[in-house]
Amino acid sequence: MSSVATVRRGGHVTQRAFLGLLVVLFTPMANAQELEPRAYTNLPIGLNFLAVGFAQSRGSLSTGHSVPIEDAELTINTGLLAYARALNLWGNSGKFDVILPYSRLSGSAMVAGQPREREVSGYGDARLRWSINFYGAPALSMRDYRLYEQDLVVGASVQITVPMGQYDPDRLINLGSNRWSMRTEMGFSKRFSPFTFDMTVGAIVFTHNDDYYGGNHLEQAPIYSAQANLSYEFPGHVWAALGYTYYTGGRTTIDGVRKDDELGNSRVGLTVSVPIDRHYSIKLNASTGVVTRIGTGFDVVGFVVQYRWGAGL
Repeated sequence: MSSVATVRRGGHVTQRAFLGLLVVLFTPMANAQELEPRAYTNLPIGLNFLAVGFAQSRGSLSTGHSVPIEDAELTINTGLLAYARALNLWGNSGKFDVILPYSRLSGSAMVAGQPREREVSGYGDARLRWSINFYGAPALSMRDYRLYEQDLVVGASVQITVPMGQYDPDRLINLGSNRWSMRTEMGFSKRFSPFTFDMTVGAIVFTHNDDYYGGNHLEQAPIYSAQANLSYEFPGHVWAALGYTYYTGGRTTIDGVRKDDELGNSRVGLTVSVPIDRHYSIKLNASTGVVTRIGTGFDVVGFVVQYRWGAGL
């Protein structure tokens, strides 16, 4: 899911995506679940973004591992602070972004047949991402960008999740994961005015958690994902996007015992982006699960407010 910037080009106003923000941050599958329309588009070099957002998740959320949790009904309220900057990477447009979440989780579940309640607040794991558009989106100044018209853009990204969030090894559900992960992704965006279609495929790999619940050792296989979004731009440069994502893999091994918890889940979502003026925009988002093999039967709603500056804006 990405918030938008509004830039003047040839007397008109267009919208460009830069950053996925509305996420479920406490699950290890969160990266695969995100719906991020218009992730690979061009931006004028030197443009900066500051975004503040809020997302609420409700439902039978899961830690993503084969653990004795049933009938989990949890609510996560997450505040998000993010920064991004458009870069010139060897003559191609790219960007760097960082996301810092703070969440409050509350709810109840059956753990090993016994009712339990959980309430915790704290930071989630931070995310750092570098992306590059290596076809169809050259690095442009704001002056040259005014003449740019998108056709087909192809790009790739690498995102690192830093294990700095709240973590208690005596609890099954936490806001942080106590391990590093890396997501690699490739995608394209094709414009058929007023429609834009984009698709991405990616994989997430994880380091081990040597201090998992009960003092155990956790390993997890890579999670693979595919996502498609179709957006439509309305008069006034408001746009809406329908998205679908599917993710699989992620089987866990705890203390050498392989679990039967491979994912095979999918989600759909709706994103609406509304420009306010040349500096501000707001985005609304909602998503829900379609097919759930292991956990994550939850709904998400949220919004992001973005401010942008620089590049001679």
